[in-house]
Amino acid sequence: MRRKITIATDSFKGSLTSAKATAALAEGVLSVCPTAIVEQIPLADGGEGSVEVLLGALGGRRVELILSDPLGRTIRGHYAILADGVAVVEVAQAVGLGLLAPSERNPMVTSSRGVGQMIRHAIEVEGARRVVVCLGGSSTCDSGVGMIAELGFELFDSEGHRVEPLACNLTQVATIEATPFARELMIGGVEFEVAVDVMSPLCGPLGAACLFAPQKGASPSDVEALEEGLDHFAEVALRFSGRDMRSVEGAGAAGGMGGALWALLGATIYSGGELITQRCCFEQRAEGSRVVITGEGRLDRQTMLGKLPSVVLHRAKGMGLAVVAVGGMVEWSEELLGAGFDQIVEATPEGMPLAEALKIEVAQDNLRRVGHQLAERWLL
Repeated sequence: MRRKITIATDSFKGSLTSAKATAALAEGVLSVCPTAIVEQIPLADGGEGSVEVLLGALGGRRVELILSDPLGRTIRGHYAILADGVAVVEVAQAVGLGLLAPSERNPMVTSSRGVGQMIRHAIEVEGARRVVVCLGGSSTCDSGVGMIAELGFELFDSEGHRVEPLACNLTQVATIEATPFARELMIGGVEFEVAVDVMSPLCGPLGAACLFAPQKGASPSDVEALEEGLDHFAEVALRFSGRDMRSVEGAGAAGGMGGALWALLGATIYSGGELITQRCCFEQRAEGSRVVITGEGRLDRQTMLGKLPSVVLHRAKGMGLAVVAVGGMVEWSEELLGAGFDQIVEATPEGMPLAEALKIEVAQDNLRRVGHQLAERWLL
C-alpha cells in the first residue's frame, strides 16, 4: 500500500492560514504513521491568503503601502511582486469583510477603492506589466466602480455631473470616461489576470447581489437595489467598451469587480483555485499519493462553485486519487459526497461553540485529531 498522503487545503478563515492548517493535519497523520511521506501544499482559491501562498510557492517580496479600507479609513496593506515580476493583488487586503465590525457591514456604501490603489501602485511605482488580481472575501458589491475610479475611469450622470463611485449610486451612472492613464491600460499597456474564488455571474440568483450580498450586511431591499444597480452599470459599461459583463462567468466575484476588470481592462478570468493550484505544481507533487486531504473553514453549497476543495477534487480524481474534504463546519455533506468526495469530515466537535473553535490553538488541535483519524483509515 502506498504510504504517501498529500494535504492541500485552503485557509480556515478567521482561524488558520493554509500553511498552518496543512501543518496541523500533517502532524496528526505523522502521529499515526511516522514514516509516511506527507506532501504539504498550502493553497488558496483567489480569496484571503492567496498572496502568501504564491509567495511561498514561487518566491518574491511583499510591498507595503497605505490604503483606503471599505469605509475610506486609512489602513496598511500589502501586495506581492513575485520573482518573475508579476504583481499579485489580493482584494481581501483592502476591502476584506474581516476589516469591518458586523455593525459596519453595508455593501450599499462600502467601496473597492483600496483595490485600485494597490493596482495603480504596482504599475506606477513597481513597474508591473502583468497584474494578477485575486478576488474573494470582499465586503463590497459596487461592481468595482471604486476600484476603476482609482485607475482613471470617471463616472457621470445623464446631466454630466460626476457620480460618486458607490453601489448605492450605480443606477445614476449614464456614461464612463477614461483619463489618459485608464486609456493606456485599455490598449494593453498592462496584462490583467483575475483569479476568482467563485465562478458566479454578475446578476441573477447565483450572482453578486442575490447570493453574496446578504452575508456582507445587505437587507432584502438592499439586495434588490444592488441587483438593479449591477445590471444598470453593466449596460453602461457595455456601451463604453462593447463587452457585456453579464455574459461572463466569474463577473460576480468580489461584488462585481471581476466583471469590471474584464469589461473595461480586458482581463482574463480564471478560477483562482485552478490558477493557484497549477502554479503550485499540485499534480507533480501529489503523484503517488494514497489519498489527498483538502478543505477550508466551511464546506457548503458554495464549495462546488469553484472553491478550492472542488478544484482539488477535480485534479486529484483526474489522477485516480481518493479525496477527503475537511471543513471546520460542514453543511450539504450528502451533496458533496455525491459530487465525488470519498469522505467529508467536520473538524469541530459537536457542541463546541464557534468562538472556541476559531481559536488558533483549538483549531490546530481539532485538525491534528482529524489528521490522526484519517491516517488510521487511509494509511494503516
